[in-house]
Amino acid sequence: MSTKVLFGFHAVTVRLKTAPASVAEIHVDTARRDARMRQFVERARDAGAQVIDSDDARLAQLAGTSRHQGVVARVTALPPRHSLDEVLDEVEGAPLVLVLDGVTDPHNLGACLRVADGAGAHAVVAPKDHAVGLNATVAKVASGAAETVPYLMVTNLARTLADLKDRDIRIIGTSDDATATLYDIDLTGPVALVLGAEGAGLRQLTRRHCDELVRIPMAGAVESLNVSVAAGVCLYEALRQRSRRIPGLGDAGDRIFATT
Repeated sequence: MSTKVLFGFHAVTVRLKTAPASVAEIHVDTARRDARMRQFVERARDAGAQVIDSDDARLAQLAGTSRHQGVVARVTALPPRHSLDEVLDEVEGAPLVLVLDGVTDPHNLGACLRVADGAGAHAVVAPKDHAVGLNATVAKVASGAAETVPYLMVTNLARTLADLKDRDIRIIGTSDDATATLYDIDLTGPVALVLGAEGAGLRQLTRRHCDELVRIPMAGAVESLNVSVAAGVCLYEALRQRSRRIPGLGDAGDRIFATT
């Protein structure tokens, strides 16, 4: 079976929690013995993982970056994600999907996955071309969300959007030149929010498959937001609108931006 590298506390901890048998070994920085590291090592050993003391140079070599937080794991690759149809078939209530058109930066994708997890999105979809796949940097930035949110790369994004429409899922694209704003529309039903890369925006074919285009109001001097920030604004507006339908949240959705 193929193996890959995960690094950073969150990414490795989530793998230990969700699939401990897939963790072959964990390298930790011998120079770091603070409380967080001690607790992590204890959790790793309780999960049955092999913990190996390494120095910073070795960790950087394994991770391919110096931003490893002193934790690098070799893990067995998990089986491929389910298809989008399988994911949606398991959704109870109104599906919420994030579609990324042309996002190629792994830091942006990782941040998008993290906010998608936080807002309760059921899947993140991207085209196989013009998009970044899951790698160690994505997993690190996602802080574990790369293990919990299905990231589905599709061959034909336009066809996938058409398939979502067949499921009565509204396709809402974001565009700086849209007339309506994000806060003018109802996001409580089945929705796919479509965002393009910063600067380039949505491709024309993707725009044509959207049921509606909306913009995020900008009150300051900058003209646009980073795609991961925009994804957070859009997804949490959907969560705010849906909050009264979520057991246990009650009216908390009206205060959600103050508590996240």
